[in-house]
Amino acid sequence: MANLTRSQFIAALVPTVLQVRREGSSIFPSLRLAQCILETGGVIHPWYNLGGIKVGSGTPNAYWHGEAVVKGTWEVVDGTLISMNSSFRAYNSVYHFMKDQDLLFATPRYGRVRAAVTPEQQATMLYVSGYATDPAYPGKLVTLINQYSLKQYDTAFASASSTTMFRSSQTVPILVDGFVAAVGYLEGGTTWVAARALGETLGAAIGWTAGKVTVNGHPLDSRLDISTGYVTVRDLAASLNRKAVWEQATQTVTLKAADLP
Repeated sequence: MANLTRSQFIAALVPTVLQVRREGSSIFPSLRLAQCILETGGVIHPWYNLGGIKVGSGTPNAYWHGEAVVKGTWEVVDGTLISMNSSFRAYNSVYHFMKDQDLLFATPRYGRVRAAVTPEQQATMLYVSGYATDPAYPGKLVTLINQYSLKQYDTAFASASSTTMFRSSQTVPILVDGFVAAVGYLEGGTTWVAARALGETLGAAIGWTAGKVTVNGHPLDSRLDISTGYVTVRDLAASLNRKAVWEQATQTVTLKAADLP
């Protein structure tokens, strides 16, 4: 992936971090963002493991399908820094990584992380629970939280999109290039999405003519709710020469180029 400034790195991750928090993650967004910065140095690799999760003895699940990469790393053992190669989990997206990480944090080993009531406490409990071997790990996380004012995202997760039409519908993360680009609503087997929110992210010109959303001038079947035009994610994808791929196990939609499997 192209080199990102620190502000670009944070901005790219925020929608995904906030979505997993809305879905019940116990991890403070500020802590998660700080951990991603610390573990990656601000680089998003195509295997999307932003938290240094090793393969270990874990078994594949809905979010991690068993893929891995071998990379150099280091650990502190009995006070000594030791370099080594380790197998790290590889993911289909940042969303898949964060959801798999939440499965890890849901285990008894990380009960103290879940019980922590501040990002600072969670940083300490990550180390105490053995997530990292570096004694300076908590302090590094707290420094990053303060340096980049990351606590502003700890309450932002509550501000999801307003809707009355889809109030009782299941939310569906829409993934583009590994990130949550928008959140759709599943109704009767069809996922509807705010056309402007997703379309403009993909570089499309979104308009409204004769009661229908237009994408680059072409009208699509539409619904209007609170001054927002919704279209099916498949129609929007097709109008931009993409395809929408539904993943049943994770209840997500991934937009891909039309010629990709």
